[in-house]
Amino acid sequence: MPDSLDLVTDTSHPEMVPSRSGAASVYCARGITKIYRMGEVEVHALRGVDLDLFEGEFVVLLGPSGSGKSTLLNILGGLDVPTAGHVSYRGKDLTSNDDALLTGYRRRHVGFVFQFYNLIPSLTARENVALVTEIAENPMRPEEALEMVNLGHRLDHFPAQLSGGEQQRVAIARAVAKRPDVLLCDEPTGALDIETGIVVLEVIERVNRELGTTTVVITHNAAIAGMADRVVSVASGRISHVKINEHKQQPSELQW
Repeated sequence: MPDSLDLVTDTSHPEMVPSRSGAASVYCARGITKIYRMGEVEVHALRGVDLDLFEGEFVVLLGPSGSGKSTLLNILGGLDVPTAGHVSYRGKDLTSNDDALLTGYRRRHVGFVFQFYNLIPSLTARENVALVTEIAENPMRPEEALEMVNLGHRLDHFPAQLSGGEQQRVAIARAVAKRPDVLLCDEPTGALDIETGIVVLEVIERVNRELGTTTVVITHNAAIAGMADRVVSVASGRISHVKINEHKQQPSELQW
């Protein structure tokens, strides 16, 4: 794996300042622009975003619908490429349209969690997780991953037999079973009530804390920002504000 990039501290851009712990850079994004063309209309989803993400940190990307945060997450995850700008993962360029490179990057390094669980209805929880472990290089056992999200007693249940929160925890188990370096979560509590959402956030926080997985959660819910190391606010395709939480909250302390 390439060495991390050497970054220059720039205090005029707080999202680019290395973490206080001295953690290595995982992502380095500069001037990220994304334009979607719909017929003759151009939609500017991102407008020159600069961002660094660091080893083991928990970051919340906060912003309203249409602010560009999902587009940014998709570019970091190798699901999309920018129209202009540069983004690298541990020094490896992610801005080329090299499908084989991006597929290998997603398979080896990134776990995804989405708002809707995308489980296969005809497979049990164990079998849904095994879909990933069968193609990963150094995976957890499906049972181990499900134990980590407190679903060891639901291994052989089908999605229809699980609550929404349990289905989302299966999706998290599937994402972390390949031991990814990075966990990217797009509105993971968006379809859940408050109590269930907190349980899911507790699982994501545990993955970050116990496995050291660099974790990014995008949300429009400002309350979730309290559990992050760093909160990156996105508005109109730009980073509008960056905040470091001196005192992080536990998911159980969040209120919304």
